[in-house]
Amino acid sequence: MPVSNVVSGLTVAELETAPFKVRAAVALMRLAARLPLSWLHGIGALVGRLAGALKTREWRVTRRNHELVGAAVGVVDRDAFTRAVLVETGKNLTELAKIWGAPPVRALALIRSVHGREHFDAARAQARGVIVAAPHLGCWVLNLWLCAQGPMALLYRVPQHAEWEALLRDARGKLGATQVRADAAGVRELLRCLKQGMTLGILPDQRAKGGEGEFAPFFGLPCKSMTLLSRLAEKTGASVVFGFAERLPAGRGYDLHFLPADGAIASADRVAAVAALHQGIEACVRLAPTQYQWTYKRYSAQPGVDGDQVYARS
Repeated sequence: MPVSNVVSGLTVAELETAPFKVRAAVALMRLAARLPLSWLHGIGALVGRLAGALKTREWRVTRRNHELVGAAVGVVDRDAFTRAVLVETGKNLTELAKIWGAPPVRALALIRSVHGREHFDAARAQARGVIVAAPHLGCWVLNLWLCAQGPMALLYRVPQHAEWEALLRDARGKLGATQVRADAAGVRELLRCLKQGMTLGILPDQRAKGGEGEFAPFFGLPCKSMTLLSRLAEKTGASVVFGFAERLPAGRGYDLHFLPADGAIASADRVAAVAALHQGIEACVRLAPTQYQWTYKRYSAQPGVDGDQVYARS
């Protein structure tokens, strides 16, 4: 496969030649990483409250998502839900300085407990590779913890503004993870990694592009998600677990959670597989509902509908 589909962390030379805004962002994160986590979360909370006061796009999308599935999620008060989601979103932004800007050992020291570790350990014991489905929920410190457990690969998409790929590579490559771009050649690399018994981290809840993906209920409403994870599990026999890092109050750190996946997630019936995928994501979200990325237009694609009519008024 082309070497360009698998990338490593950012080298010093690459960082020195990166665009100024990328170098400035890296320097700012490294400087902010010296602040206590509680301070960073306090700044993030202010950012979130400001987004609510200004009624930003994120505010509108969050309210629309609550209108669609708030009752199914189990949070009744739309205003309180929206405020909490925006505050957690702000914290997610500012805490990146601590996770990406500090040495990994310091970030890993912020993990307080690992719940459900037996599910991850049992999956590894199968020796057929492990797929960790990590929704857009909580903090990204989970990646560092997984890298610390053994050889790991990460699937990622090149950002819309390609110059920022350098920063993402720098952040994700600190513990030597194999970073694989999400394209056809990258899929072959993922199969190779799993067959070698590696752990693979995938964000399972991104909107599937074009004709990719299948619809299945997500909190009771049709939602389109990827089938790649299920296809990888079916072809390799790899075990699947769900995982995320819950943000604790008052800057106390993070708790990791691992949950088992329903066996149907590896089904050749792709609709059944996506339904099992959604059930696992739902189980994670119910543990920390306001830390999910509800600012994302998760339901923009609907069966038999052209374009986005769900968020048109958002």
